[in-house]
Amino acid sequence: MGSKPVVTMRKTTEKDSPFFLKWFEQEGVLDGFPMTDKREVEDSVRIWMLYAKKGSSITALYKKKPCGSANLYINDIEKMKHHSLFVILVDEKMRNRGIGTLLLKEISRIAKEKFKVEILHLEVYENNPALNLYKRLGFEEYGRHPRYLKDEKGNYYDKILMQKEL
Repeated sequence: MGSKPVVTMRKTTEKDSPFFLKWFEQEGVLDGFPMTDKREVEDSVRIWMLYAKKGSSITALYKKKPCGSANLYINDIEKMKHHSLFVILVDEKMRNRGIGTLLLKEISRIAKEKFKVEILHLEVYENNPALNLYKRLGFEEYGRHPRYLKDEKGNYYDKILMQKEL
């Protein structure tokens, strides 16, 4: 495991969009997301920025440069505000240095304190290396969609549904 860098957090801004686009283009990243082309990635980043405007997205900085981000997909429907889906994205050069852990802990704090979220949940594919991070931080599997994702080689992957009470 690499050394732990000094990382700061701030709210995500529109200026972070180019970093997100770059991170999604990195080797293997799209294996963990149900997107396949540039248009879908651009749509995803655009939606991410809509949530950032609500204050539900954070960006990690290393040496004042974005190195990862986490986003809460906050629900505006009153009966559903108690839970939120989230996503984390980390620059490949900064992986395995604790950035994902820091992002997940901070986005969990924001979810609970600012948005009064009681349950965080996520969708992850069985081949995603972040699965171990989620388990280590207390997320538990509550469901599975067998053969949910099919890659260009014809391989199928289960979508694993996980959650954690805050």
